[in-house]
Amino acid sequence: MHIVIIGGNGGIGFAMLQHTLERFPEAQITATFRRRRPQWPHPRVNWQSLDASNEDEVRRLSDTTDSVDWLINCIGLLHSAQQGPEKNINALNAEFFQHNMMVNTLPMLLLAKYFTPLLKRSTAPKFAALSARVGSISDNRLGGWYSYRASKAALNMVVKTLSIEWQRTLKHGTLLVLHPGTTDTALSAPFQANVPPGKLFTPAYVAQQLTDIITNATPEQSGSFLAYDGQTIPW
Repeated sequence: MHIVIIGGNGGIGFAMLQHTLERFPEAQITATFRRRRPQWPHPRVNWQSLDASNEDEVRRLSDTTDSVDWLINCIGLLHSAQQGPEKNINALNAEFFQHNMMVNTLPMLLLAKYFTPLLKRSTAPKFAALSARVGSISDNRLGGWYSYRASKAALNMVVKTLSIEWQRTLKHGTLLVLHPGTTDTALSAPFQANVPPGKLFTPAYVAQQLTDIITNATPEQSGSFLAYDGQTIPW
C-alpha cells in the first residue's frame, strides 16, 4: 500500500502521517513539505519538497511515483502574517483572495490531472481533500471570510465534478471532501477562543477519524462531503 500525503508537515497532515504509519504497518508513505524538510526520518516515509500550486512540480512528483493507493490533500490557507479572513467586504484584498484560490483550490486540480493515471492502477484508489464546513453554501449563516469560503466552495466543486468524471473513467475509485472540525493547529489558533467546549480537537483525534472515514468509504460514496464524525454536509 502506498499513501501520498500532500502537506505532510502541517498540523493535520503530520498527524495523518503518524496515524497511517501506525495503522498500516506495511504501507509506504510519500509526504510532501513546502519549504523546510521536517527533521523526522522514518524508514517507510519518503519526504518530498512540493509547491502543490506549481504544475511543473506536481508533474515531477507524479513522474517519480510508481504507484498510489491513497492520495490525501491536507494543505490549506486561512490567514497569513499580514492578512486574516475578511469580516466584511471592505476588508477584501485581491491578492489575498487569489492566494487563497492558489493554495486551497488549484492543487486539487493539478493533483487530479497528474495522479489519476497512477490511481487507476490501484485496486481500491482513494483521493481525499481536507475542506471546511464554511465552504458549504447552504450552511453559510454568518457571512464573512469571503476568500476562504469561496476557495473551499471551489475545492468542493472540483471534487464533485471529478467524481462524476470518475464514474465513467475510474469506477472503482472513491473521492471525498472531508471537514476535520476545528483542530488545534496553527491554522485555527487565532480563532480558538470562540470554539464551544469539547469542539476543539487534537490533530491525533482528527487523523483517526478521517482515516476511519477514508478506510470505510466505498465508490458508491464518491463525491461526498463528510464531517469528521461521518455526517454528510450539505453543499
